[in-house]
Amino acid sequence: MLDLSNPESLRRDHHYECQYAGRSWQFETTWGLFSPKALDEGTDLLMEHMAVKSTDRSLDLGCGYGPMGLAMAAQAPQGHCTLVDKDFVAVDYAQRNAKRNGIENVSVYLSNGFSHVPMTPKFDLVASNLPAKVGKELFYLYFHDAKVRLDEGGRFYVVSITGLRKFVERAFKEVFGNYDKIKQGKTYTVAMAYKQ
Repeated sequence: MLDLSNPESLRRDHHYECQYAGRSWQFETTWGLFSPKALDEGTDLLMEHMAVKSTDRSLDLGCGYGPMGLAMAAQAPQGHCTLVDKDFVAVDYAQRNAKRNGIENVSVYLSNGFSHVPMTPKFDLVASNLPAKVGKELFYLYFHDAKVRLDEGGRFYVVSITGLRKFVERAFKEVFGNYDKIKQGKTYTVAMAYKQ
């Protein structure tokens, strides 16, 4: 049981196990990271409805402690997944979780969006669990940068709170010229655009 009056209790890492994206996982997390006690519903929904090919070169934009990017890598054993986050704590835990789960076809970078992601090679797939409260300007930066970094025909998947679905539709049509609503739930919506 968590003792809020004891700072040492609060400093201890969290560990949880789950069945997700076709396999068992063990995750190590800490306070301050997104959804530190369990896999969040949005990530689970996105992975359930995102098509990952066995050879995909993919990128998890805003990876947190790594559940989505590691699952993408596991589904692409002949490919590679790059995980990026602007939080150095998230990057540290994503690296730990890659080792913990035996996922080797990954690279994890500290990067504000795409700022420290190498320009080559380009990606077949970029995915993001969009944060709800960062502002539309940052979303447009992500969308434009994703388009530049995708190969022709590359796919960009996002999951967002359902209240953002109309914005995502409009922005995808502006930036990519296309939009596909993959799955709309009560709380989250999964959408995809591709580079023409």
